[in-house]
Amino acid sequence: MPQGSSQSYGLHRVVVIVDAGSNPFELGCAAEVFGLRRPELGEGRELLYDFQLCSPDPRTLMRDGFFTLTGVAGLEAAEEADTVIVPNRPDVEVPRRPDVLDAVRRAHTRGARLVGFCSGAFTLAEAGVLDGRRATAHWQWSDEFRERFPAVRLEEDVLFVDDGDILTAAGSSAALDLGLHVVRRDHGAEIANAVSRRLVFAAHRDGGQRQFIERPVPDVVEESLGPVLAWAQERLDRPLAVVDLAARAAVSPATLHRRFRAQLGTTPLAWLTGERVALACRLIERGEVRLDVVARRSGLGTTAHLRALMRRETGLSPSQYRHRFGPAAP
Repeated sequence: MPQGSSQSYGLHRVVVIVDAGSNPFELGCAAEVFGLRRPELGEGRELLYDFQLCSPDPRTLMRDGFFTLTGVAGLEAAEEADTVIVPNRPDVEVPRRPDVLDAVRRAHTRGARLVGFCSGAFTLAEAGVLDGRRATAHWQWSDEFRERFPAVRLEEDVLFVDDGDILTAAGSSAALDLGLHVVRRDHGAEIANAVSRRLVFAAHRDGGQRQFIERPVPDVVEESLGPVLAWAQERLDRPLAVVDLAARAAVSPATLHRRFRAQLGTTPLAWLTGERVALACRLIERGEVRLDVVARRSGLGTTAHLRALMRRETGLSPSQYRHRFGPAAP
């Protein structure tokens, strides 16, 4: 997005702090999710965020000297941010710059949302804002992280952790998962799905899914889950259980469970529940106000079940979700 664009006035402001040695991939993920114009969303919705890069130095050498970043704002840009994405450097043993850590602390103190991709959790922990909080980091650094920051409640082997005003992602591709999760939190399921389609990326992988999925070489090639997933998505409003998915895939429930674990890093029941909650969210966003209808059409059954699962998955009740993301939402 053009720096200082007048069209960005009033939008939630996302600022990425780029430090020497930062990884370009996560920087690209942030720019792709939060920085691009999205004309496919329609007039007045092309920009979801006011996005900006900043750095403590006029010239910032990126990881392994891939390139030098210039022409971005100074570190003071983080003082005006609603969300600050902190540096993620692979040299986790090297202390972060004091001015960067101070900027992170000030952002946290004034109530800004903080996001760490991959090794960004080390930046947050070194700044002291993660003490007593939940977080995750890349699996290869989990032992070192736990040893250096014992006050942080590290959740290893998950894709990302949403701890309210501080969010962390485990690795490179998980940065996209967390970015889409933030868009879903801010703008609802429909907008997040549109962004994921633009990225040609999975619309929703729950943060609790495993970071590293074991893929031993099988005796025979396992079939893709794609056809059975598509079949199930067209029938979410009907009685549908794991045994039905297994029958459709012509395998036993145990085999289906193993395939889900291997290919998606989750269980069939968790996937099915997540898809139904996502459908319920879309129905509410499209204007359905009768909760019994939402519960029935999403396959969640009762309004009590709908309320419980929506609160668990989104942190919002159906009425709160409607107020935030429904057609009449501001």
